Amino acid sequence: MRTQVGIVGAGPAGLMLAQLLRLAGVESVIVESRSREYCESRVRAGLIEQWARDLLIEIGVGERMKREGMYHRGIKLRFGNGLHPIDFANLVGKGTTIYGQQEVVKDLNAALLSAATPILFEAEDVKIEELVSIRPKIGFHHHGKAQEIDCDFICGCDGFHGICRPSIPDGMLKVFDREYPFGWLGILSESPPPDHELIYSYHERGFALYAMRSPVVSRLYFQCAHDEDIGNWPDEKIWQELHMRLGGAKPLQEGKIVQKGITPMRSFVVEPMQYGRLFLAGDSAHIVPPTGAKGMNLAFADVRILARAFTTFYKSGNSGLLEQYSQAVLPRVWKAQRFSWWMTQLLHRFPHENAFDQRRQLVELDYVATSKAAATTLAENYAGLPID
Repeated sequence: MRTQVGIVGAGPAGLMLAQLLRLAGVESVIVESRSREYCESRVRAGLIEQWARDLLIEIGVGERMKREGMYHRGIKLRFGNGLHPIDFANLVGKGTTIYGQQEVVKDLNAALLSAATPILFEAEDVKIEELVSIRPKIGFHHHGKAQEIDCDFICGCDGFHGICRPSIPDGMLKVFDREYPFGWLGILSESPPPDHELIYSYHERGFALYAMRSPVVSRLYFQCAHDEDIGNWPDEKIWQELHMRLGGAKPLQEGKIVQKGITPMRSFVVEPMQYGRLFLAGDSAHIVPPTGAKGMNLAFADVRILARAFTTFYKSGNSGLLEQYSQAVLPRVWKAQRFSWWMTQLLHRFPHENAFDQRRQLVELDYVATSKAAATTLAENYAGLPID
């Protein structure tokens, strides 16, 4: 097989890149180790920044999102004795949209497959080779047969645990990593959310987040130990904790829990995000704590810039934008890291903190809720920094 851009991974980053390249007349092939069913049913992030929503519509995959997605003007902070709204639309003229990552994946898959872009699901033993040559290769087994794709370039969009980043020789990347001493216990419940906006709750027992996937399905989280055993949390105990951390600010309706699990928390970046003719995008190059809701949005930002660089190369032969890819995307990555860290330290209880730390958090929350300047900073970052 032969293609211009070989893409490893059929998550949001890989699919978005393939769609952008297709619209620009650049060929690509996607190789994915999981099944299509798995990729389209895996529940992950669901908050889309304003510019990313606009991009999905622009590239022809946003019609269902416009019908089913839930537009949010802002969020609410719960601390002290009440709820404190942060109105993004009023502060910065932008909002966010709740639309599950798995739904974005479905829409992109449908668009690509209908346009005959190859997506090779359930590929086994995937490896990438000859990354510094002019013909890097993706090798794998598909339906029991050994196959190889000759590429001009390879894009690693295969996530934090994928094979692309580890294929770069030792010493070529600088790693910035921080693990947090807590995780999130999350559930998906067949019950209406307690509010039409997301509620970020600070409580003496720890952080909690009250979100939604639809008007009748809630996505709810609370801070737990990083090594917590989900077996210690029967449904009744989970609901008790969620009620407690909401603090009576809103009625919380219980429903059938259809999914629950523990999400670890970490911040991670590698520099540079390229080696030879391999380019990393999305979770393969960076991880953010989910508090700032940046993961899928950062992946889209990476590949939007990368797609422009490929398009320029194939139209003019100019490789300058490809060579500058890391320098172009890393400032946005680090701004997202800063914001996600700030939201995390603002709302979570850390081990070994004392009364001073708790009082500082409360007064900072009050400052954000009562200062237009502070609220605008939160809104500007949360709804999405300018992409260009």
